[in-house]
Amino acid sequence: MALILVIACIIFVWITSLFKIFLLARIRSTKHFTLNGRAFRKRNVLLVIAHPDDESMFFAPTINFLTSRGHNVQILCLSNGDADGKGNIRKQELYQACVSLKVPMQQVKIINHPDLQDGFGKVWNHSLLAKIIDEEITSHCIDMIITFDKYGVSGHCNHRDVHYGVCKVLYDTSRGDIEVWELVSTNILRKYSGPNDIWLSMFWAMLPSNGTVQCLVNEHSRRSFTAMAQHKSQWVWFRKLFVILSSYTYMNTLRKIK
Repeated sequence: MALILVIACIIFVWITSLFKIFLLARIRSTKHFTLNGRAFRKRNVLLVIAHPDDESMFFAPTINFLTSRGHNVQILCLSNGDADGKGNIRKQELYQACVSLKVPMQQVKIINHPDLQDGFGKVWNHSLLAKIIDEEITSHCIDMIITFDKYGVSGHCNHRDVHYGVCKVLYDTSRGDIEVWELVSTNILRKYSGPNDIWLSMFWAMLPSNGTVQCLVNEHSRRSFTAMAQHKSQWVWFRKLFVILSSYTYMNTLRKIK
């Protein structure tokens, strides 16, 4: 009887959380991502990721938010994910996934540099990363960058190196005209709490001690599943389970880097 009650409570909280996200998604606020308090305007955003599938597994709520409001989203993927020798396949999968997320293929750039190869233990040169990122900023008149935080959600060394590469651009070039936001990593319980994390994420975002924080709910959750399914070489059972249980499927908490 006690087990049935626990299961019923979990289901109730899950459904309530999904309903909360659904309601928040209907409130199409344009107050997010204004520049220095000025009125809403179209932004040129560069999403910097490490591997094909990062965009669908971790950043889909942010991409959906930005594209639905007419912002110009460029995606820079700093490797082709060739750890298992499937780099060419994964490259095409990324293009297809981005189309599902309403990001045109011509706005997606994938780097295949010998010093930026996918894999645990593969250390990426931060100066090289900064150089590549800086070139993209100039080419596309970027005024906002979004990337991983220093833990990189999963702790993957490539994710963390991308963060430090972006920070090197920010600090070394003194680009005061560019906003940089990082995706906040959460502990394992929150990470796999699905939509239930909306309550903690909203509370965490309100705490002044956390700096400038935005909590973005996924306005098109089905689109996220469709995008991840385009990564057929990676679409194994545990990643399917991840997409269902991950809080990153339902919301993103972004923190501004100063």
